Order: sequence, then structure tokens, then C-alpha cells
Amino acid sequence: MAQKIQGCVALVTGANRGLGRAYCEGLLRAGAKKIYAAARDAAKISMNHSTLVPLRLDVTAPDDIAAAVDACADITLLVNNAGVLGNSPMLAPAAEAAARHEMETNFFGLLYMIRGFAPVLAKNGGGTIVNVLSVASWFASPFMATYCASKAAAEMLTHAIRMQLRSQGTDVVGVYAGYIDTEMAAHVRHPKTSPAQVVERSFEGVENGQESVFADERAVEIDARVRMGRAAFYAELQQRWVDAQARNASLIQTMQGVPSGDPSTPTTSKRTT
Repeated sequence: MAQKIQGCVALVTGANRGLGRAYCEGLLRAGAKKIYAAARDAAKISMNHSTLVPLRLDVTAPDDIAAAVDACADITLLVNNAGVLGNSPMLAPAAEAAARHEMETNFFGLLYMIRGFAPVLAKNGGGTIVNVLSVASWFASPFMATYCASKAAAEMLTHAIRMQLRSQGTDVVGVYAGYIDTEMAAHVRHPKTSPAQVVERSFEGVENGQESVFADERAVEIDARVRMGRAAFYAELQQRWVDAQARNASLIQTMQGVPSGDPSTPTTSKRTT
């Protein structure tokens, strides 16, 4: 199946900035009939257009979702964009807090939204759900391991609901990209993809009936590497982790006034996670 973006009624989560704002702008350009722009603080929705309706919505709050279901009973396109990134290794001191926060938003928030709006989409002819996932859904990076876990869970959820909702005529699209040039990736020095490109490819996928959208070349590359060279890919990640730990240890030694490589300094005191 496929859906035209022109004339659709869409709900976009996390719409106050970054990729969510870009999705709203893309919907406006494509001629959407109505756009519910959702954010935890609706006052931060700065776009002003006659077809755009600001909506207060925290995807982790069941009461907010229930209110949104009542307010947005006419949607035909749901864009699950809201997400958080904790940047935590799995054994870091704050890993549990980061993992719970990421899972609550990136997985449970997704589940809550789909569970609430699936009947609405069915009533309106089926429609489409777009889940913004990540290349991090496909592998475990030790640097942001808790985030990878939440996105891997979100990918499994996406596959499962696709099968469950097919009978009601609802398409479910997973969107994968590498680093996107938004505030979430402001700390990243690697090349980044523009939000506009992610949006453009997402909507092309919706209109072409695709189940998976690779929104940039990084997604194409990582997909190939994890499918055909997983062992080599993980060996590279392992070396990056070892190198980073060595740099951290050297930095701590320098700050403590200990020459790098001094055999009198216990290595356990210099490791960070």
C-alpha cells in the first residue's frame, strides 16, 4: 500500500525543533491538509500556519496520549519522531538512569502512541505510521550502548506492529539514518545528514509503500556492514573503545600530574566509562 502526503492529516511528535520541525515543514510543502505539531511544551512550537495545530503531548504520559487521541481523531499519518539520547556506556555510573529514560521515550512512548492511534487510523481508512529509528538500531556501540538498546527495541516493535496492523490497512515505515544535523547530534564531529533530506526520503518511502527507508548513505553503509561483515565491524568498534579508554586514562594522568605510561600508577584508577 502507499499513501499520498498531499491532503493527509498528520501528527508529528517532538515537533518543536530539529527533525520534528523539519517533518512539519516538509508536510507544509507537500500540501498536507492539517498538521498536529506535538511537543511537551506546545508554546515552543514556533511555526505559524493555518494548517498547523500546536498540541501539548508528552509521549511518556498516558493522560496526554488519551487527550491527543480525542483531539486528533482525523489523522491519517502518524510520525513518531520524539526521542532522547543519553550517550551512556552500558556500565557507566548513570547507565541505569539513561537506559530507563531512553526506553521510556524511545520504546514505551512509541508503543503508547501506536496503541492509542491504531484504532484512529483504522477508522480513517488505514493510514501510515512512520517510526523514526536509527542505524543504532542495528548494532551496539559501547559509547552509547543504552541508546542502541532502546532503538533496537523500537525496531523490533516496528516489525511486530507492521504484521499486526497489516490487516487493518495501516502501513508501518521504519526510517533509518546516521547522524542528523540537529541539536541532539551537536557534539558529533562526523558528517551529518540534513533533516530536510531525512524528511524527503521518509515521504518518498511513504508514497512508494516502502517498509524501510534508508535516509542517508550512512544507513546504506551500516546496513551492508552489519549484514555482510559484522565481525569486522565489531572489531573496529572494539578498537575505537580501547583507543578512547587509553586517551581518557592519559588525560586523567595529565590532570593528576602523572606522566603518561608511568608504571607506578595503577591503571584501574584511570579508566572511565
